[in-house]
Amino acid sequence: MLFHLKKEEWLGNERSDLFAGLVSSVAILPEVIGFAIIAGVNPISALFASALLLLVTTFTGGRPAMVSAAAGSMALVMAALIQSHGLEYMVAATILTGGLQLLFGYLGIHKLIRYIPQTVMFGFVNALAILIFLAQVQQLPNQTIWSYLMVVSSIALIYLIPKFITVVPPALIVILIMTLLSFFFKDHLQTVGNLGEMQTITPKMMLPNVPFSFETLRIIFPTAFALTIVGLIESLLTIPIVDRMTNSTSDSQREVKAQGLANLVTGLFGGQAGCAMIGQAVINVKSGGRKRLSTLVSGLTLLLFIFVLKDLMLVIPTAALIGIMMTVAVATFEWDSLRLFRSFELIESTIMLLTVASIVYTRNLAVGILLGVALSGLAYFFFKKERNK
Repeated sequence: MLFHLKKEEWLGNERSDLFAGLVSSVAILPEVIGFAIIAGVNPISALFASALLLLVTTFTGGRPAMVSAAAGSMALVMAALIQSHGLEYMVAATILTGGLQLLFGYLGIHKLIRYIPQTVMFGFVNALAILIFLAQVQQLPNQTIWSYLMVVSSIALIYLIPKFITVVPPALIVILIMTLLSFFFKDHLQTVGNLGEMQTITPKMMLPNVPFSFETLRIIFPTAFALTIVGLIESLLTIPIVDRMTNSTSDSQREVKAQGLANLVTGLFGGQAGCAMIGQAVINVKSGGRKRLSTLVSGLTLLLFIFVLKDLMLVIPTAALIGIMMTVAVATFEWDSLRLFRSFELIESTIMLLTVASIVYTRNLAVGILLGVALSGLAYFFFKKERNK
């Protein structure tokens, strides 16, 4: 696998990529930390895994500016394995996930994306937008009035700042302003440091401490296979979204291989599997990210947060991040898909709604996509049969 070292893939958008990388690195924090706690993983370890995923996919991936990290969808899949067998088996499953994704990359699994109908794509994107929004809403109960005011202020500023300042991404300005304000309301605002205990880590490359046997393979394979499918589906469906937003093309097969290599490296360092994160990818692009430099800055910033600027990271108010991610959810939603209802396309509208509902209900992308594709296939078969009568 060749590293991407071509000048045009890195340079030409330096200032915007720098700012976008800073914004996306901060946007990664709440989801990665929150789902790490749910899964039973040390949040700092999850952030380190995210940094590795970002750096490896930056140099080897096929879609510049697409953010990959220890996504919540992957954390939910591995939670049961961690609870039943512990973190070492999770690491083994991550390594196996990387190997399977590399294999699928060489087998050309990326070609299957062309068989996913547009209505199912709409359902996938809209479901993720809804999940991103709901994840923010779920953090609001038991917050203080100051937190609610900060959320509302952050949302308002995201839309107001571009009218006056276009040089710096509004999300970065909001984060800086709200972090400064948090020092005046220390006892009234939840910060990143309040999300969970951030234990220091000492990264080292090593194989997981599990028996090298068929019994271990039997235990980890179902989780690894699920991680492989969910990770590839989320990544492959995020690629065309970033393509459209940046008016550019990408190499899906290379990205599949890069996701595999990234998970392999992450597992060898004791981290958890990850994949593309649509919300953070959208905010990276919306903040001006276009080149590989944006995700490089994001990964390096995470490393700085972990090992140098940990105290600064811990005082960032979650209310500001909630407000920012709510605007990301609105921007992610495919509003054009609502034309299906206006044009009374009943079958397409139903398939999209069922895809959305199944993903939101199960929080499993694979289930929703497979259901949508199956329904589309049945609809096509039924109407073709009717026309042939």
